[in-house]
Formats: sequence, C-alpha cells, structure tokens
Amino acid sequence: MILTVTLNTALDITYRVAALRPHTTHRVTEVTERPGGKGLNVARVLAALGHEVTVTGFTGGATGRAVQEQLAAVPQVVDALVPVTGASRRTIAVVDERTGDTTQLNEPGPVVTPTEWSAFQEAYEDLLPSANAVALCGSLPPGVPVGAYAGLVRTARAAGVPVLLDTSGEPLRRGVAARPDIIKPNADELAELTGSHEPLRATQDARRRGAHAVVASLGTDGLLAVTPEGRWRATPPTHVHGNPTGAGDSAVAGLLSGLVEDLPWPDRLARAVALSAATVLAPVAGEFRRAAYEELLPQVDMRASA
Repeated sequence: MILTVTLNTALDITYRVAALRPHTTHRVTEVTERPGGKGLNVARVLAALGHEVTVTGFTGGATGRAVQEQLAAVPQVVDALVPVTGASRRTIAVVDERTGDTTQLNEPGPVVTPTEWSAFQEAYEDLLPSANAVALCGSLPPGVPVGAYAGLVRTARAAGVPVLLDTSGEPLRRGVAARPDIIKPNADELAELTGSHEPLRATQDARRRGAHAVVASLGTDGLLAVTPEGRWRATPPTHVHGNPTGAGDSAVAGLLSGLVEDLPWPDRLARAVALSAATVLAPVAGEFRRAAYEELLPQVDMRASA
C-alpha cells in the first residue's frame, strides 16, 4: 500500500470558458468537480496505474463530505481522512479554451485545532506499518505547525518507510532538514529554498541540505534528478498544450510507483515525465490520457547529467 498525505484537501472545481477576459461576465461551457489537493491527485493517478493507495489528511464540512463521496467511487483508494470541525476548501481552475491557459484560485482551508492535529498524528502513525512508501503533499491549512512535515518525515523514517516530500516555502525548508528520501520541488520552489536559479546548482544544494534525492520539475524542460546513484535529465519528446494543473502531482505518482516497484532511476524519471505530459492533455488534475502516456513513455529523452 502507498500512503498519501494531504493536510489541505480540497474539492477541485474546473470551469471552462471560451476566452477569459478581466472585468467581464463569462458563460461557462463545462464544469467538473473532483477530489483535490496534491496528495489526492497523486492517489488517483497511482490507483489508475494499478496501485493500492490509502489517503489521509483532513476533511470537514459539506465540501469535505463531497470530497469523500467522490473518493468512494475511485477503485483501489481507501479513505482514511481525519475529520475536523472547519470546512474543507475549494480550488477553482478557470481554463481559457482559446489559449489553453489556466487561472487558479485556491481557498486557504479550515483552521485545524491542536486536538485535531494530535488526532491526525496518531492516525498517521497507525497507518505507517502497512505502507510501502508515503507522500507528503501540498500546503498546510491554518493551525497546523509550520514544521509539521519535518515531524511527519521523521516519523516515517523511524518506521522504516520511504518518504517523498512535495511542498514549498518554510514547510519545505524545515522538511528537507528532516532528511526525506525524495523531494520534488518545481523551479520556483527550488530557487526559494536555495537562493539559486541555476537548476543543477540548486538541486545539488537542496540535496546537501538533507534530501536523499532531489527531483526538480522544470516545466516543459522535464525533470532534473540528483540522487546517490547519479544525475539525470529527463525531457518529454514534444511540448504538449493543455491544462497543466496536476502535472506535478502525476510526476510524484510516477516517482512513487517506480520506487515501490524498485525500478532504476532512469525508468522512474521517464514514467514521471510521460505521466506529467499526459496529465496536461487531460481535462482535470488527477487524471491522465493513458494512450498519450503509453505513446510518450518510450520517447522520453533520458540523459546522464555531468
């Protein structure tokens, strides 16, 4: 079983409009709703790849109930979300069909009390013995300590469970110091962590700060990985146009699935790049175009990095 942690779960709502223009009224051509938050997106992709997944984090209010109702319909995903008094957030993605650009609006999430945070930590510790790997994903809701991910990384390591961390800002800085097995920042998150905008230098610096392996997401330029086994650059064969929301989460799913299947690093990275590109072609986060994934996978350009 793979465990994904989404402390700030959401109901992802995607609106499609013919063209997005400020200060005007828009007629929405299509509306979709999905369980969201980075870890839930990762879980849905992992399940589509055939892995058993348990999801945990916080859920509350009518929005939280809608998230759980939709999760119940996803095969191979077990709901272990912890209830809170506040209401789970919504995220709104507005897709401009003319340009393909997406505008994202993210609510802050419920205020988590110290008692609710303690209840989650107990539930997390109970789930770890059954996990082959754990992903800690996304932002922290109000009330959760900024060092929360660092503590969860240490708990996973103490249990002997490999842990991937995908967050940003101060939670990432503190989490890296706890020595996660993998971190997956994007270029902006990596620059914020290290102060460097040169990808290889920044990735090496992030590893020196404590991460066992660093996989940097460079957008259309693919992935750059610095690991104990070597360095690689993985690039998609072509630039794809569509909705990029959730592409990074699909990359995390590719890395995690490759980890538990004990694939060599180049194969993990190729899978992550192909899944990410196939997600851009899908209408909503947490999904990917399987035919595109299977076509792109053998075409990913994989090069050892000096």
